Amino acid sequence: MSMSGSAAGGTMSASAAAAGSASSAAVQLSDYESELKPGCSAGEVDTGSTLPFWEAALATLILSFLIISTILGNALVILSVFTYRPLRIVQNFFIVSLAVADLAVAILVMPFNVAYLILGKWIFGIHLCKLWLTCDVLCCTASILNLCAIALDRFWAITDPINYAQKRTLKRVLGTIAGVWVLSGAISSPPLAGWNDWPEELEPGTPCQLTRRKGYVVYSALGSFFVPLLIMSLVYLEIFLATRRRLRERAKQSRLGPMPSGLRKDTDDNEESVSSETNHNEKSTPRSQAKPSLVDDEPTEAQLGTTPPKASGPGSSSRGSGTTNAGPQARQGGPGTATTSTVYQFIEERQRISLSKERRAARTLGVIMGVFVVCWLPFFLMYVILPFCLSCCPSERLVYFITWLGYINSALNPLIYTIFNLDYRRAFRRLLHIR
Repeated sequence: MSMSGSAAGGTMSASAAAAGSASSAAVQLSDYESELKPGCSAGEVDTGSTLPFWEAALATLILSFLIISTILGNALVILSVFTYRPLRIVQNFFIVSLAVADLAVAILVMPFNVAYLILGKWIFGIHLCKLWLTCDVLCCTASILNLCAIALDRFWAITDPINYAQKRTLKRVLGTIAGVWVLSGAISSPPLAGWNDWPEELEPGTPCQLTRRKGYVVYSALGSFFVPLLIMSLVYLEIFLATRRRLRERAKQSRLGPMPSGLRKDTDDNEESVSSETNHNEKSTPRSQAKPSLVDDEPTEAQLGTTPPKASGPGSSSRGSGTTNAGPQARQGGPGTATTSTVYQFIEERQRISLSKERRAARTLGVIMGVFVVCWLPFFLMYVILPFCLSCCPSERLVYFITWLGYINSALNPLIYTIFNLDYRRAFRRLLHIR
């Protein structure tokens, strides 16, 4: 009886222990699955764990400065193109489209991300969450695709300068820009049509985050970044090689001495197209270096045209080509030696200036690609890896840092694409009333 009771008691005790172990294992498994859930790091942001006061204050200060800088920088670019005459050329509408995309990032995306970071949770509801995420993908994708369009524009202008100068009309440029925004919409809109894993309502502790559907992640990452990155890399590599070829040709010509003016005219037509386009149409004529007195005067119609500037021969009336200084001398001097010497001196000066711009163009290309890759590659690697790596849980601070690194590109774009261009600097000084 006692043995039986003891056995029964032992059985009950064992059953209770087994049940407890099973319950504990279930809880541990649930916790483990929760920890391994894709996007768990993004979920941590919404657990209500706000930043310490000093971190929140510092983050607010830095990010607010970044937002204001992005808005001001891109607004200045847009105003410069429409208010400063030398910048009113069709290819600069690509820069305007880029600035609009970056301006939208600063106005529609960044402020909500700051609030999300500081509060530690999303308080604006599911509908605004969906709209915010869609705007995020749309604007950032448009910014990246505009960079790609700018690269292609430069590439075509260099590889086929004569024909592309005729094809690069306002209608064609605006059509390309429209295509950039339509493609950006096609990449960002599928989650709104149902390709998502968003909840119907945001419960307390539920994060507002990009969908983790693997198919959409691959689709959007390819369209938003990896394909444009491949195109830009190939295009800028070709531009760099073309620039290096020009440098070698010019160095060789310098050793051989000046070419006859008629031959040099045709050569400069193509070479100046390279110099102009790699600097994004920074004038490759010797306006600033060779003839300082012409720099601050009103720009000429030739400089505002959509075709590459021409190295006109002696006697040409094209002020944009800079030959007005040689033309009168040629007419006055006649066909004598003095006239030929003057023309050769002008050509040599022109070659020296263009050579300097070629070198600067090569450095600019390195800055463009370097900044683009540093800003966006970490984010898109994280974006693609997390849905497929169940054990990957980066800290929320790392997630926010990588996210904001991508946003920083919108603040740097107006600097990169304008700081190397004298006309933009002049336009900025005029708008800001700086002498």
